[in-house]
Amino acid sequence: MTAVESVGEFRFECGESIENLRLAYETYGEFDGDNAVLVCHALTGSQHVSNAPSSADHDGDDLGDAVETAGQARAWWNDVVGPGKAIDTTEYYVVCVNVPGSCYGSSGPPADGPDDEPWGTEFPPVTVGDWTRAQRRLLDRLGVGRLHAVVGGSVGGMNALDWAKRFPDDVRRVAAVATASRLDTQCLSLDAIARRAITTDPDWNGGDYYGDDRPSPADGLAQARRIGHVMYLSKASMGRKFGRRAAGRDAFGDGPDDPTGRFFPYREVESYLDYNADSFTTRFDANSYLYLTRAMDEYDLAAGYGSDAEALAAFEGELLALSFTGDWHFTVEQSRVLAAAARDGDVPTAHHVVDSDHGHDAFLVEPESVGPPLRDFLADGVGGRAVRDEDDDDGPPGGRGRGPDRAPVHASLFPG
Repeated sequence: MTAVESVGEFRFECGESIENLRLAYETYGEFDGDNAVLVCHALTGSQHVSNAPSSADHDGDDLGDAVETAGQARAWWNDVVGPGKAIDTTEYYVVCVNVPGSCYGSSGPPADGPDDEPWGTEFPPVTVGDWTRAQRRLLDRLGVGRLHAVVGGSVGGMNALDWAKRFPDDVRRVAAVATASRLDTQCLSLDAIARRAITTDPDWNGGDYYGDDRPSPADGLAQARRIGHVMYLSKASMGRKFGRRAAGRDAFGDGPDDPTGRFFPYREVESYLDYNADSFTTRFDANSYLYLTRAMDEYDLAAGYGSDAEALAAFEGELLALSFTGDWHFTVEQSRVLAAAARDGDVPTAHHVVDSDHGHDAFLVEPESVGPPLRDFLADGVGGRAVRDEDDDDGPPGGRGRGPDRAPVHASLFPG
């Protein structure tokens, strides 16, 4: 059950304030004072992380079907979060919050502002730090003090890292999955192209496109999503799924007429991108896409400090960096650098590498690889049985460290 809670007046890092920040969230399991796990969603995800029965022990305003109508009806990490799963909702009290700036019930461009009209681009620019501070505010309302863990993937992993930096005494364990301390230049460039696709769509109209009589910038948002999907897949997975095959007669495709199309084939990979782009425009908001990609692009763990190590030095908990070999959006090397910085900051750290050719999407589509190390890290920290540190032979170089190599990843949590 999704609920919305007002956390009152909120001042964003840009310096602007709104009088009433509303946050959509879901909770799962029972809170015992010491078992809260915050799960941070990725760029276009929502608070609906699991199909497990959601707790109803809050005083927020029930949104019910209103959020499902917004589009994210399918739980995005249902194979990882739930009863008996890696993040076990019979053991942990799990909270997932839709970040400010998004479009699934929290305050953002498509939400109503003080004049009861959508904010549009009048909504203040948001940062990952704003997300963290807003989550802290909501957790206070829910009576949750120190967190057992914060877990996040992709930009949600940046959100998790920001907790270790911003509230180092408020969390015991941080799992940063398929993420990095900051985006590299190539990804910054692709995000810029995606935003340009939206803002050059005539229907974007400077961000003022809300209302039944106004068309939304669907073409621009669809193009942005196509770029995103290419970023999330690896060369190997794209080759395996699509190759150079031509699509069949019934393949999805409603793009503008191409005068050369009568001669050249419409390929399966084109059909895949078109289908996913079309479905995305029915569930997500173009302005929110602009806001959230800007927040991801801007994040830098070392901001305000001399280095990543200094940013994490006050964190006395443990850190798991989990990366995937086929991911070129957030690479293994970026996770390796993050883990080294954490150790330099004297943080007990493990860098667990999963051999996968699924690309960035691996953290969503390979629960058999993600689940065991997450489960054991939540239970036992970096010494967990299924947590393998790539730099750990007889012990890690630097930091407070962890023990010798543990058992390999297994799939026992995910029986057929």
